Amino acid sequence: MCRLLGAALILALGFAIAGCSTWMKDEPPLYVGVSAPEEYEMWVVHLQLEKPGARSWWFPVGSVSCCWIGEFGPRRVGGGEMSPFPSLIALHWFSFAEQKFYFSLIRVPESLQDRMRKPAEHSYPDGTTGMRPRSSLVLGLAPGGQVVMWMMSQRSNAVEAMRVSATEVDGDPNDFASATASYLEEHGSYLK
Repeated sequence: MCRLLGAALILALGFAIAGCSTWMKDEPPLYVGVSAPEEYEMWVVHLQLEKPGARSWWFPVGSVSCCWIGEFGPRRVGGGEMSPFPSLIALHWFSFAEQKFYFSLIRVPESLQDRMRKPAEHSYPDGTTGMRPRSSLVLGLAPGGQVVMWMMSQRSNAVEAMRVSATEVDGDPNDFASATASYLEEHGSYLK
């Protein structure tokens, strides 16, 4: 009898694990990326995500020059998949317009993943609409070290999730002298 009960328990546990793994595969992946206002180019030195006790990983981003807001909403550049969903996001960037370095450690609200997974209206190229999760998280970096976080499935249904302020940190703008010269040549008149 004990053997039969043990076998049944192992079988039930196996089905539960298989069911969970199938469920997880049905969930669309969630992504993170960075954006900037037009004319405000910057260099993302580091984008790090962490789920304490599970994983810490980073994404190369580099130069970001567009598009924070516009006719179609924010667009993400660089970044990648958030798996597992992070509790912390660290951003370090250089602003070409301000010649300053900024750093922000964002504590991601636990509820954000559930909010992103909630279906939102989504327009398809063929003119039809449907419901899809807001699977992209865009970190908009602005002058003065502001970070605006949007969640969306497409640019037209972006919803602001939160805002945080970054801290100005030490760094040598001369490290970006060549890129700054190119930036000022292209956008200098706008900045004036």
